[in-house]
Amino acid sequence: MNPFPAEEQRIDLQGPAGVLQAIAAAPKDAGNGPGNVTIVCHPHSLMGGTMDNKVVHTVARARRDCGHRTVRFNFRGVAGSAGAFDHGMGESDDLLAVIDWVRQVRPEDRIWLAGFSFGSFVAARTCARAVERGDPIDHLLLIAPAVVNYDFGQLQQFPVPLQLIYGDADEVVDSQEIRHWSEGVQSRKSVHCLPGAGHFFHGRLTELKEILQQTAPA
Repeated sequence: MNPFPAEEQRIDLQGPAGVLQAIAAAPKDAGNGPGNVTIVCHPHSLMGGTMDNKVVHTVARARRDCGHRTVRFNFRGVAGSAGAFDHGMGESDDLLAVIDWVRQVRPEDRIWLAGFSFGSFVAARTCARAVERGDPIDHLLLIAPAVVNYDFGQLQQFPVPLQLIYGDADEVVDSQEIRHWSEGVQSRKSVHCLPGAGHFFHGRLTELKEILQQTAPA
């Protein structure tokens, strides 16, 4: 198996439905010792969501600047990834397959999960599964989670610290519903609401990156 790329590189991983397209990147002067890997999940596959989404890219860049290795990938049925959209169920299996690859090539590293919009649902519902099977998950980041589109009511407690970021002018997901959901989360959490920011953080990506850099030590 090929090692984790030393520079940003497009790679193909084996997923449960076939090939998964991914982009892996390492920080400058990355050492060979144990570190952190952030895996980022993209927004809705049937609404143009891909691993090249600007928010997904911003998360990956912010975490890489903090010293993390990063992986962003296309869910099944997106671009060159095999399979078909599965409403978050099969996409969870895709995420677990990416985790498997990270553990094979970076067995000593800790893993941080992140997701934007639909990707937040996938990351959130997969987090406990990953921890239960022994994966070294350290942190969960949810950005503008699609709480009105998917069953977040069953996602009220997480085995790792949660960070939530959303805008109060979200035009896709009612920000009041996001706030209401976050108030019910029983786990350790930090919540950041960007006044005036919409769902896609247009014109606010720099602020989003700054928040991530301030809250993700290497």
